[in-house]
Amino acid sequence: QVQLVESGGGLVQAGGSLKLSCAASGTIFSINAMGWYRQAPGKQREQVARITSGGSTNYADSVKDRFTISRANAKNTVYLQMDSLKPEDTGVYYCNSEVPRSSSVYAYWGQGTQVTVSS
Repeated sequence: QVQLVESGGGLVQAGGSLKLSCAASGTIFSINAMGWYRQAPGKQREQVARITSGGSTNYADSVKDRFTISRANAKNTVYLQMDSLKPEDTGVYYCNSEVPRSSSVYAYWGQGTQVTVSS
């Protein structure tokens, strides 16, 4: 079993910054990609950023040049540095990890952390 615990959410004014962290624990030998998703009220969950085990990254167009995803493989931890925040960045942010086990890959989710950006 794998558990993901996010931290770092909160309330910030537009233009401010926040850094989210997500630590994976449990029976883990390796983690493929890790990522951050968000869900705003009344909207579907969307991918914000993703990073592979080799460090390749991709971002949603709406956050490019403002958000930076990184990971510490030895700690099974992924981070999301969010700068120049906008009110439309408000939502619940979820961490996701793809963990290989036997011949399959399993996706695990954190419980979510609230990010609120005031105008």
